[in-house]
Order: sequence, then C-alpha cells, then structure tokens
Amino acid sequence: MKKIICLLSALTAFSLAAAEPAATNAPAATNSFTGAKIPDASHAPVRVTNAVTIASERVVYTAETGMLPVLKADGTSRASVFYVAYTRLNETNPAARPVMFCFNGGPGSASVWLHLGALGPRRVKMNDDGSLPAPPFALVDNEFSALNVSDLVFIDPVATGFSRAAKDEKAAQFLGDEGDLDSVGEFIRLWTTRHDRWLSPKFLCGESYGVFRAAGLADHLRDRYGMYLNGLVLVSGVLDFGTIRAATGNDLPYLLSLPAFTAAAHFHKKLPPDLQADLAKARAEARQFADGEYAAALQAGAALAPEERKKIVVELARLTGLTSPVIEDNNLRIDQSVFRKQLLHEEGLILGAYDARLTGRDGDAAAPGAGFDPAGAAVMGPFSAAMNSYVRGELKFEDDLPYEFLTPMPAWSYNVRNSFANASDKLATVMNMNPYLKILVLGGQCDLVCPIDTMHHSLDHLPLAAAYRKNVSYAEFDAGHMMYINRPDLQKLQDEIEKFVRP
Repeated sequence: MKKIICLLSALTAFSLAAAEPAATNAPAATNSFTGAKIPDASHAPVRVTNAVTIASERVVYTAETGMLPVLKADGTSRASVFYVAYTRLNETNPAARPVMFCFNGGPGSASVWLHLGALGPRRVKMNDDGSLPAPPFALVDNEFSALNVSDLVFIDPVATGFSRAAKDEKAAQFLGDEGDLDSVGEFIRLWTTRHDRWLSPKFLCGESYGVFRAAGLADHLRDRYGMYLNGLVLVSGVLDFGTIRAATGNDLPYLLSLPAFTAAAHFHKKLPPDLQADLAKARAEARQFADGEYAAALQAGAALAPEERKKIVVELARLTGLTSPVIEDNNLRIDQSVFRKQLLHEEGLILGAYDARLTGRDGDAAAPGAGFDPAGAAVMGPFSAAMNSYVRGELKFEDDLPYEFLTPMPAWSYNVRNSFANASDKLATVMNMNPYLKILVLGGQCDLVCPIDTMHHSLDHLPLAAAYRKNVSYAEFDAGHMMYINRPDLQKLQDEIEKFVRP
C-alpha cells in the first residue's frame, strides 16, 4: 500500500483500446442535440443513439457526452466536469427509471475503468482471464452492461478525463476530500435537475477510492441538497485507510491482507495439499488465524516468546506459500510488495497488485519488492486506446486536450491530522437517517491493494443501528481489484447489480 492513493491508484494500471463498429441493428448515430448553454463549459452536449443486447434483451439507448459546470453561489463557474450518460429509450415513464452515478478513485482517476470495463454498453476486449491481449486493441458490445436495469452516468472529477478547473480558478480547491465531495455533489445535483430525475431511484457506484467518495457523497447529498439515495454499489474499495496502510503501531493491514494472500497462493498452487484442495477452507483458516493467534502475536511485539514466534512462522508459511526465511526477515509482517515478489521468486515471476492472478517479470531478482504491477500494465494500453477512439469516434465528442486517465494527486488533502482518513462515520450517519439505503459490497479474492476483508472489518465496526445491518450485502469474485476484466466475474457482477437495483 504505498499510498492512500492505493484505491483508485488501483487504477494506475488501466486504459483502453480501439473501437469496433456499432451493432448493425442499431439506429443511425446523430449529434443534432445541442442542449442548453452551459456557463464556462466549452462543449454543448452531443447525443448519439445505439443499441446493445443484454441478457437476450435488445436495449436501445442514447449516449450523451458533455460538460457541466461546478457553480459558485453567484452562478459563475469554478470548473467544467466531463461526463458520459446513457439513458434507455422507449421507456413509458423515463423519470421513474433508476439512474446510477459512477466513478472510479485514485484519487485522480477518470471513470473509464467502470465505464469501459464493467457497466457501460461498450467494453474493452481483454483476454477472457483478464490478461493483456496483443495489440492492436478492440472495443466490443458489453453483453453484461448494467444498462438493462439502470441509466448510467459516468463522471470524471476535476483534473481527470477532460474535466478542468475554470480559468483563474485554482485546481487545489478540488484536490481534497471536502472539495471533491462538493464538486462531484454539485455535478450530480445539476445533472439530476437538468434531466428531470429528482423522482428517479438513485444509486452511486464507486470503485477503489471511489468507495470512500461514495460514502461521503451519500451523506453530502443528503445534507446539502436533501437528496436521498436508494443504494450504493461499493467496488474493491476502502472506507478506513487504517485497514490498508500499515504503520508503526498499526498492524491491522497485515491481518486483513492474509486471506487475499492465501487466495493468491491457492491460485498459483503454492499451498499444502489439504488447503489446495479447498479454497473456501483455506481462506476460512486464514481468517481464523488472523483473528486469533496472528493478531495476538503482532500485539505482543518484541515480547512474543521464541517458541510462539516459530509457531506463527510455520502457520504463516502454510497459509501464504512463502518460505520461513522470508517471513522471519520481515518480522512476521508481510506487505503486498514482498508477497508479490517472493511467492513465485524461483520462477522469476512477480504477481500483480490489483490482480494477483496475473504475473510478469521485473528483471531484478535481487530487489526486495516487485518493480511494477503486471495487472496494471495489462489494462493501461487497451483502455487508453479504446477510450481515445470511442469518445471521438462513436460518441462524436471532440477536444484536443489529452484525456487524463490517472492524474497523480500528490497534494491531495484527506482533511485529517494524526489519524487515518475514514469515511465510516459518514456512511453510518446516512444509513441511520435513511433506513431504506442499501449497500452492495463487491470485491475480488485476489485484490492485494484493497482486500475485501478490509471492507468487512470497516462495515462490521460501523456505529450503525442493528436493524439496518440487513441492508448490507456482499459478493466475492475470483479475480482482483478490477474483477470485471475476468469474463466470468463480469457476468457475475452484472447479475449481482441487476438483483440489487431491481425493485
């Protein structure tokens, strides 16, 4: 976890490919829609029509691409926010149809990953297991889009995608938790108002740091605009950075990462026979050990008796596939970089951080940690090519600025001192005040950046009324952070979202 940016930095690794022609049965594309004049947003919306088949159902839709301003109290603009919105056509009551606002994380990531990887009607063509295909890349219809059950709005926060601060406005005002919630919240308010969707069922879907944003946004939208949501879809995320960022005196991430290490070792066939035969049993043992003997051992610190330390080393080796010397050298505390470097060290391979199923070679066998993330490298090229082709080709949106997939945010402010950033209280507040708010938590077993056990821990410790805990549900996947690049997981994700959104 090198940076809190872990989250959607989790996206440091991804961008898409070239586009195939639209489906032959789709209506002809148009861009005759001009829309209202938008202050300091240099583009009027462009609208095209198309169709996609989802679960054997033909869905005809409009794709609207444009910019909306982030307004000051006097009505002038502070920034322009880029978005792509998909709305289903031929609905008898369009205003009553669910709408889902989607974003990735970083902070500093555009929404391209959820857009062209998981939810939108077009997706990047990866190998079926999520590994890198040979270039040139391609864009295909997404038969597992969520557009059959909800309209979709993909938001690029300020400084990502084509979104920019207005002239003479300082970008720093948007580069922090509070400024981020204010600007994304203002976008959602204005889009909802302009499109007459205040009476629609409303959902947020965030990935990685986008989960942290979604939790804060749910409370911000309620408090600032009186906007109550129906549900949050939380993908591969974090609520409490103390669960993913180890530090002196904070051993919690080592405990919560262990089941993910076990899943990765199982995938690469590095566990002993009894654990290799049953992944569920192996992960259950990892969780039991982490909650019990391992937690007690780390809590003891230097006071841990030598014979107890040996027992811990043996069990960690059994559950991770690492050698005892590696565990000893790291003082029983294995971070993801060491694990990724050491598990397949004899084969000369390193594991992906975002998806430990994927491997690569970093060329430095003596380095203590992995030199790069093979999972990130697998997605960047295909997603970059696809988005750059798609936005200008099929969506008919033109801008000479580069589309910023992942903008480093070194000056990001988490608005905390002497503690870890934590959105748990905000989520608990809005859930206690809106007893109808549902939460769907989605996570990959091989995600080493934001292991799903960190979300279990955070949600289990919410200051939440017991009666509302039934509103939280989970689904786990075989792959990693971007589980949707694995085709079987993408199909399962669509199933889970459909069950969650449908009344």
